[in-house]
Amino acid sequence: MELKIKKYLFDIQVSINSINEYLGIKRDFFAYTQNKLLRRGIERELEIIGEAANRILQIDDNIAIDNARKIVVLKIP
Repeated sequence: MELKIKKYLFDIQVSINSINEYLGIKRDFFAYTQNKLLRRGIERELEIIGEAANRILQIDDNIAIDNARKIVVLKIP
């Protein structure tokens, strides 16, 4: 596996970990919707995940990322 792909996979993992950290143990959707900073932070991490997945697929579209195309084209309202 190319080093660039490993770097993008690492970026995805870091963003997933960050989202889990931001949300904490209590995952309250109402609290999420009321906290603009939290929403923006999670949206940014989702953008990073989508961009990393897109770059991985540009390098090698045979890489198995479940629902990768859905992640890449994810639109946040």
